[in-house]
Amino acid sequence: MTVPVFEEYEPAIDCTCAGCALQRRTAARAVPVRYGGHPAAHGARRALVLATAAGVVLSCGAAGAAAAAGHSAGAPRADKDSEPVPGTPQGEKGPLKGSGASGPPSDGGAVLRKTTRAEIINRAKKWVAAKVPYSMEKYWSDGYRQDCSGYVSMAWNLGTNEWTGSLASYATRIARADLQPGDMLLFHNPADPSKGSHVTIFGGWTDYTHSHYIAYEQARPQTRKQSTPMAYWSNSDRYVAYRYKGVGGGSPGSGSGTAFPGAGQFGPGANNAHVTRLGEMLVARGGKRFYAVGPGPVWGAADQRATQAFQRAQGWKGKEADGIPGPDTWRLLTAGTGRDIPAAVTGGSPNTSVVFPGRGYFQPGQSSSHVERLGRQLVKKGYGKHYVSGPDPRWTEADRRNVEAFQQAQGWRGSAADGYPGPETWRRLFA
Repeated sequence: MTVPVFEEYEPAIDCTCAGCALQRRTAARAVPVRYGGHPAAHGARRALVLATAAGVVLSCGAAGAAAAAGHSAGAPRADKDSEPVPGTPQGEKGPLKGSGASGPPSDGGAVLRKTTRAEIINRAKKWVAAKVPYSMEKYWSDGYRQDCSGYVSMAWNLGTNEWTGSLASYATRIARADLQPGDMLLFHNPADPSKGSHVTIFGGWTDYTHSHYIAYEQARPQTRKQSTPMAYWSNSDRYVAYRYKGVGGGSPGSGSGTAFPGAGQFGPGANNAHVTRLGEMLVARGGKRFYAVGPGPVWGAADQRATQAFQRAQGWKGKEADGIPGPDTWRLLTAGTGRDIPAAVTGGSPNTSVVFPGRGYFQPGQSSSHVERLGRQLVKKGYGKHYVSGPDPRWTEADRRNVEAFQQAQGWRGSAADGYPGPETWRRLFA
């Protein structure tokens, strides 16, 4: 009798058909018992797959087996505030450490905990502040595993520790252009999870070009928040944007939604939660110096000055920068886009050049007044030796080499001195 041959296939992570759902559940049960797998898993082929998987331990980063061979998983950095891509292996689905949970919920039976974007980001910030060390075996005091998928599970307030192969079941796929703080960017490689799989929390765009965003992520050596190229240093085109199904805008009047509450909620005499939230967002965007106390629900001169500073940072003038938030001001603040409030300038006239315009201007083929301003400042500081002529609005290799020389003079090395200006390079250059 001839034995029939069946074709193997990998289930799509966001497909809801019964076949893919069954394959995902089967894959989860196939994990060895010592790692939390189902004891009934058996078969010669499965044993071979598991032996291989145990060797690479279902990694969440690009290091995997390559790291064992001494290869680096690093990628070039855009500026000093960036870090090389680390190897970030992850654990499997499982209950919270010490939570008493019997195990992860089924694909179709998970109860979504309601949360808001502000709550997601605030939870993400707690690990950043605590400098939680990366580990795929250890659990933080809140019960979540200290790896990339455990971090997102914590930020989304899931009742279990998920992995990159299961997080999508809690979310809805969205376009990258629709990303908002609290969403995630996920790359899961179902064919081989050890090859680059990783996940980050979107914290907002760094500028209007949308070429970089603030990423909250769990990576070696510890939790970090940093400007990151869209969508990541490696496998960028394979990252998918998702929104947690349980995220909401908060209850009416709570001030946690993204819709503009109306101009009548702001200005002299206003006293409500929207004023508090406005102040908190302005403080997060560089306006802390305007507040001696607060922010609070009572509208004050500090709120108006900070709002006006944010509006002027966008290049607005006249009535557009009157210190009273309108729909455009609110949209930029809630979405984390637009330019931050520049640092205070002491002595002399304000230096408008201190506001970093964004990395997108300083790339091959770009031409703008920002490039020329950068070049003139480099010459002024004594770092213009690579210019044969100019500087001019066109970005050239001479600009890059001069920036590189300036960065090296700051004591930076390697990819921290790659010749492409970032916020810290810009700040020091125009200081």
